[in-house]
Amino acid sequence: MPSTPAAAAVSPTAVTSPAASAGASVGPLTVGFDLDMTLLDTRPGIKATYQALSAETGTYVDGDLVTTRLGPPLTDELRNWFPEAEVPAVAARYRELYRELAFAPTVALPGAHEAVEAVRAAGGRVAVITGKYEPNALLHLEHAALHADVLVGDLWAEGKGDALREHGATVYVGDHLGDVRGAIRAGAVAVGVATGPYSAQELLAAGADVVLADLTEFPDWLAGHLGR
Repeated sequence: MPSTPAAAAVSPTAVTSPAASAGASVGPLTVGFDLDMTLLDTRPGIKATYQALSAETGTYVDGDLVTTRLGPPLTDELRNWFPEAEVPAVAARYRELYRELAFAPTVALPGAHEAVEAVRAAGGRVAVITGKYEPNALLHLEHAALHADVLVGDLWAEGKGDALREHGATVYVGDHLGDVRGAIRAGAVAVGVATGPYSAQELLAAGADVVLADLTEFPDWLAGHLGR
């Protein structure tokens, strides 16, 4: 079981790597962000959706446990609770219930809006690359008043890396070890945020170039990364 977020996240200045300090020197700046537990705290809405799904299907799902391990595809989680043959239909129903229950309780994490605006202030583009079902991810962004120039959903780990490369992202920000793997695959700077299920130390051990306590530290880090 991954550890809970560490209070003592590693300061950007404590990590030095060529990727983290080189800055974005080729092409327009594009910064990728994960969604769940990076930009948004989606745990209350996800828990409510699983509780409704459990009541409707008569299958027990521990919503509290589920919200400690967000990141991998929805179908991976559902296989812990439902027979394989039922997973496609249950996933479709989950996504329907999600639209009814998940947006209202979801809030932007500290610094999310400022991080997005920091990218724009630097003349950059924002790409949200997420494992969440893309239509629901779009509704989340709209509800939270967060605008992305690019949104790609239904991707995980190295699959995120392919999308990051396709859209020219040179930085990817995420809370999960899978996000670090995606950044590495894309050759992007892997910026971890210790707001999800993994500690700063675990993110660094997985290959993150830098770990921030949360997105409130991102604007200053970006300014340093760009040499401004």
